[in-house]
Amino acid sequence: MIFVETKLAGAYVLELEKHEDERGFFARSWCEREAEAKALVPKFVQCNVSFNKVKGTLRGLHYQMPPFAETKLVRCTRGALYDVIVDLRVESATYLQWIAVELTADNHKMLYIPKRFAHGFQTLEDQTEVFYQMSDYYVLEAARGIRWDDPRLAVRWPLGVTTISAKDRGYQDFDEGMI
Repeated sequence: MIFVETKLAGAYVLELEKHEDERGFFARSWCEREAEAKALVPKFVQCNVSFNKVKGTLRGLHYQMPPFAETKLVRCTRGALYDVIVDLRVESATYLQWIAVELTADNHKMLYIPKRFAHGFQTLEDQTEVFYQMSDYYVLEAARGIRWDDPRLAVRWPLGVTTISAKDRGYQDFDEGMI
């Protein structure tokens, strides 16, 4: 695996180190030892799939409150998405800054998202499927969200929103009392 640091400390883009031949390629997509060597959360306890019918679908920005905060490893298994994370760690030099990474079924990249980050994405193609691995179990009572178009965060989404849930549309703008 190739760990590419982002401007947000602890967040990485993971690229496959491909071993190619006439059949295609083989690559490791996760290794507990390599994760531990980078001081990353090495184990995941839950995996989820998000299937999105329409290009422009927006999900997020989601997070869980401590002590149920989750580290996530996100990969696109079909289609393409614009994946966004926001640093919610008050003590961080990059507090409230965000990055976006294009994850596609073809580029095989993954985004490693530390605890205490908000996460959301917008699909760039119809029929996009996203695979998540989480370090902690989902706890409904700890689930929170920030409005996707919060002017303070100023996330630049690439497309007009075609589909968004009522729940995601109803989140409030960010406020320090939210974390």
